[in-house]
Amino acid sequence: CHCSGLGHCSGLYISGFGNECASEDPRCPGALPEGQNNPQVCPYNLYAEQLSGSAFTCPRSTNKRSWLYRILPSVSHKPFESVDQGHVTHNWDEVGPDPNQLRWKPFEIPKASQKKVDFVSGLHTLCGAGDIRSNNGLAVHIFLCNTSMDRSYSLLPSILSVPQKGKLLIYTEFGKMLVQPKEICVIQRGMRFSIDVFEETRGYILEVYGIHFELPDLGPIGANGLANPRDFLIPVAWYEDLQVPGGFTVINKYQGKLFAAKQDVSPFNVVAWHGNYTPYKYNLENFMVINSVAFDHADPSIFTVLTAKSVRPGVAIADFVIFPPRWGVAEKTFRPPYYHRNCMSEFMGLIKGHYEAKQGGFLPGGGSLHSPMTPHGPDADCFEKASKARLVPERIADGTMAFMFESSLSMAVTRWGLKTSNCLDENYYKCWEPLKSHFTPNSRNAAGPN
Repeated sequence: CHCSGLGHCSGLYISGFGNECASEDPRCPGALPEGQNNPQVCPYNLYAEQLSGSAFTCPRSTNKRSWLYRILPSVSHKPFESVDQGHVTHNWDEVGPDPNQLRWKPFEIPKASQKKVDFVSGLHTLCGAGDIRSNNGLAVHIFLCNTSMDRSYSLLPSILSVPQKGKLLIYTEFGKMLVQPKEICVIQRGMRFSIDVFEETRGYILEVYGIHFELPDLGPIGANGLANPRDFLIPVAWYEDLQVPGGFTVINKYQGKLFAAKQDVSPFNVVAWHGNYTPYKYNLENFMVINSVAFDHADPSIFTVLTAKSVRPGVAIADFVIFPPRWGVAEKTFRPPYYHRNCMSEFMGLIKGHYEAKQGGFLPGGGSLHSPMTPHGPDADCFEKASKARLVPERIADGTMAFMFESSLSMAVTRWGLKTSNCLDENYYKCWEPLKSHFTPNSRNAAGPN
């Protein structure tokens, strides 16, 4: 896949997941060296710099790297110095563990008229697990911001961003991406970026330590289905040769702490690049839903968009799963999600509409966490309605988009999540209290609605 400026790409993007791509800003045609990565003198007197997302000796199928051709190399900065952490943490022992079902009301976005908050200062760690130093774990953050980043740029480990309210214009070393609600983007470890917003903005972040998101294996589904590779979009090369008074600030999240360094030139000075280690975005409405057409439920893994695998086959550090609009046709089946206890952690968020298993209480911009082996399922009202419903083909989840971050790790909730945010719904457990026994010990075949 090759893109030069706007050629051979989808709009301002290159399409395809994990492709070996090449792009150059059309203002500097021929900026990519021919036939080699690191010539003695690069075209336009640029610097060659490799960004490695994997060990050099990883198998070719998992090797991630890109070559960047830039006005100045990224090493051109002053020393990093520690800065205020805000509400970002990787300390999973701030408060004691809580095995209860947890639900949060919509997280409140600061008013721009009261306080300017950009993407970095608006990051709040909600929960997570693992060890960032050994590159094994994950964190879930909420971002709540109302202003664009003021010439400061952030380096974070691999993050998957899910905007819920407001658009994100994301500047990266590889080019620009516009990401809207019902789209997601992935910015991979070590990539510098800045985010402009246009209103009070809210969303969710899934951060994974030391691993990469990939498309899930399809198994008996076959060659096609779920998220199709061609629907993932990679930005094309765009550079700025810019200096501003006071210089630029690079914010580095290192071993869970935030550090800042000054530099004279814009970090987005990459004129051309090639490789397979890139940021990308994806429109969730392009997801090809797989579902049961006879009876019962297929496992919710059929809704997996991206996965970050662990070393254990079939077990993920993190899966990103969605519950999009679809048809329900299963016969003789209780159609909403069934009551469940799971060996995984399940954090759910809602981008738009109402989640099918809980019409009230679970709202866009909020969330829920069901920890390993913590029981959960439809609320009492949903159970009663679904148990009596006439089982005709019906549209499910129209006008909605719910998602789940699922992990094999047991996630701890931060102090901000349990206390400081003031969004924890203390009455969540009450949605199951009206459940009542329908046991008929003298009649095995109780009359049903169909």
